[in-house]
Amino acid sequence: MKQEMIFQPIFPSWVASGTRPFIISGPCSAETRDQVLATARQLAGTGVVDVLRAGIWKPRTRPGHFEGAGEEGLAWLMEAKTETGLPVATEVATSRHVELCLKAGVDVLWVGARTTVNPFSVQEIADALRGTDVPVLVKNPVNPDLELWIGALERLNKAGITRLAAIHRGFSAFEKGPFRNAPLWDLAIDLKTRLPELPLICDPSHICGARDLIPFIAQKALDLDMAGLMIESHIHPEAAWSDAKQQVTPLALRTLVNGLVKRQPEIKRAEGENILNQLREQIDRLDDEIMQRLADRMKISRRIGTFKKENNITILQVSRWEEILHTRLAVGLAMGLAEGFSRDLLKLIHQESIRVQEEVMNPAGPAGKTG
Repeated sequence: MKQEMIFQPIFPSWVASGTRPFIISGPCSAETRDQVLATARQLAGTGVVDVLRAGIWKPRTRPGHFEGAGEEGLAWLMEAKTETGLPVATEVATSRHVELCLKAGVDVLWVGARTTVNPFSVQEIADALRGTDVPVLVKNPVNPDLELWIGALERLNKAGITRLAAIHRGFSAFEKGPFRNAPLWDLAIDLKTRLPELPLICDPSHICGARDLIPFIAQKALDLDMAGLMIESHIHPEAAWSDAKQQVTPLALRTLVNGLVKRQPEIKRAEGENILNQLREQIDRLDDEIMQRLADRMKISRRIGTFKKENNITILQVSRWEEILHTRLAVGLAMGLAEGFSRDLLKLIHQESIRVQEEVMNPAGPAGKTG
C-alpha cells in the first residue's frame, strides 16, 4: 500500500507574498572564493534573492571539464552566507556530499537531474539524510519520466524529509529545439495535479540554455502557478567555467525579476469570481460535448472495423489518413487553432480509431496497437 506523502513548508516565506516570486540564484559553479563572494554580495544587493545557490560538485558529461571546487567550495559558500545573511543551497549526488554539507551547515540541498534518474543514488542520499530536517529540492529526471520524479520524492519522504520541493528544469529530447531542455509543461502540470501540496519551482536557466530566453520561460512558469524560480547568476557570465551562456549578471537578474508579473491563482473579488465561474461552466459544457462527440466517432469507427472485417480490408489506409490530416488541418487553421495542436489531436484520435477497429477485427489479440 502506497504511503501518502507529508510536506512541510521549506521556509516560512517559501510562497513569497507581494509582487515577486521566491528566487534562488547564484553561479552555476563555485569557481573561486573571490567569485563566490563577489557574486553573493551583488545578489544580496538586488533585494530580489531569497536563497544563494552554487554548484560545489559538478557532474559533467565528459571528463576533462571543470567538475567543481569540491569541499573547499563549501567554505566559500558558508562565508558568503555569513556576510550576506542569505541561506545557501547546493547539489548533492552521494552520501559523502550530504555528510559534508550537513557538517558545513548548508541550508538547502538539491538532487540533480542526473541523480534523480537513478533510484539507487536517490536512496543513498535519502539514507544519509535520515534523522535530519534539512530542506531538499528534487529536480526532474533527465528523461521525461514522471514516476521516477515522484519516486525520488517518495524515497526522501519515507526517510523523514518533509521539507521537500520539486524543480522543473526541462527534459532531454532527441530532436533539438530552441531550448537546451524541452520544457514539457504537461509533466510539470501532472506533478502539481498528483501532489498539489508540493511546492514546484522552475529552473529557466537549464530549460533555456541561453540567457535571452530566460524571461519568457520564467513568466510562463509563474503563469502556471509555480512557487518560485532558480536562475543562475554570475558576476562575469561570459567567463564562467561552466554553462556560461545561461547565466545572467546580478543586475540583469534584478531587472528580469522586477519585470515578471506574479498573478494570483484565484480571484478574490466576488464580481470577478462570478464571471470566471460562468466562463468555466461554458468550458465544462463544451468539454462534455467534445467527449460525447468523440464517443460517437469511436462508435462509427467500430462499425467501420466491422465492415472492413467482413470485406477483408486492411485497418490502416494511408491515403485516407493523409486526406483527413490535410483537410482537418486546414479547417483548424481557418478556425484559429494552432497547427501543432490540431495535428497532435488528430493523431491521437486516429490512433484510438485504429485501436477500436483492431479490437473488432482481432477480438482475441492484444489491444492498443496502432499499425
